[in-house]
Amino acid sequence: MMTALLPATEIVEAEGHLIDSQVMNAMFDTVVRHDAAFDVLEFKIGRTNDEPSFVSMRVTSRTPAALTEVLEELVSLGCRVANAEDAQVVPADRDGCAPEDFYSTTNHRTSVRIDGRWLEVDRQRMDAAIVVEGVGAVCRKLREIRAGDAVICGVHGIKVVPEFQARDRHGFAFMTNEISSERRVEVGVARIAAMMRAARADGGRIAFVVGPVVVHTGGGAYFCDLIRRGYVDVLLAGNALAVHDVEQALYGTSLGVDMESGRAIEGGHRHHMRAINAIYRAGGLRPAVASGVVKSGVMFECIRRNVDYVLAGSIRDDGPLPDTAMNLVDAQDLYTAALQEVTLVLVLSSMLHGIGVGNMLPAWVPLVCVDINPAVVTKLADRGSSQTIGIVTDVGLFLRQLASALDEKATRED
Repeated sequence: MMTALLPATEIVEAEGHLIDSQVMNAMFDTVVRHDAAFDVLEFKIGRTNDEPSFVSMRVTSRTPAALTEVLEELVSLGCRVANAEDAQVVPADRDGCAPEDFYSTTNHRTSVRIDGRWLEVDRQRMDAAIVVEGVGAVCRKLREIRAGDAVICGVHGIKVVPEFQARDRHGFAFMTNEISSERRVEVGVARIAAMMRAARADGGRIAFVVGPVVVHTGGGAYFCDLIRRGYVDVLLAGNALAVHDVEQALYGTSLGVDMESGRAIEGGHRHHMRAINAIYRAGGLRPAVASGVVKSGVMFECIRRNVDYVLAGSIRDDGPLPDTAMNLVDAQDLYTAALQEVTLVLVLSSMLHGIGVGNMLPAWVPLVCVDINPAVVTKLADRGSSQTIGIVTDVGLFLRQLASALDEKATRED
């Protein structure tokens, strides 16, 4: 009999727009992929956006360990184990380490059941542990855990709520992780401009993750326009953006190429090193702006407008600039702090920094990724950032069209 072969059983429940968001199919596929079985006990179909669907099903596997693997994936999809148990809490035995079976978080809204009450987890992000502290619960990176911390383990008493797609949002159907270079860029740009205006009107914070290609492609001038108009609250970038931005401000070149003529300048390959030297001589970017050494560019506008910025270094950085955080752990912490309360993020041709930021964000913060390479946009979605909006185009062209779209709206309002 099947019961004899499949002794480990648990009932799970899920609710929301299960059909629209294809969560139901994902649940069934997950069970089958793990060579387990399911039996739907109850299923109610919601007929409106305000009426969610509900499913209850029995999941059965050959061993308790195999069942746990299935349940871990189902919980990440939005299922919860249907019992009245509190979450399992195990104290950490050493700094920087969680118990063996700690629950690894997603970027979706998560609650844990403690003493019969559901607590919503703060600082939601993927790839973290959940620690119960006082009357609340919070996501912590493994390195932040300290001996004695109460860490959530197992899958019981955990509830995840994915960001479901509503039925009436076809006007924003571009907000999916489907990537195509054949879509009209203008349509996506107009809608992103609308999102930026809405974020600013609601008092939200907009963060940009920017690669040096913005300078190389001539998009710096348009990005500066966005800064001056108050659409940039946080700038996250690497050392290279600032170096080549300063190079352009001092010499009119980027990587030794004249930005006006597009031709390489004789001896121009030294310009980026001279730019670094000028900033060191001034004592950093802020003193360089204050003393008049740097009079234009992205960093100049950020400093003048009090835009929060973090420059994170890499092993290949020249210099680097004195403002660049070269300690990786410090840079991650600075990025995380800068992203607090951010409501919209745009990643402009910065694959590694963009993926890193995607890992730090909760799923309800929209993330726009613009890159000429479709693989870069796809990687963000594949790494778990399901909220990614992808536009495949030249970033300089994108910024010009974005500045124009925002300017057209402002002109009409005037």
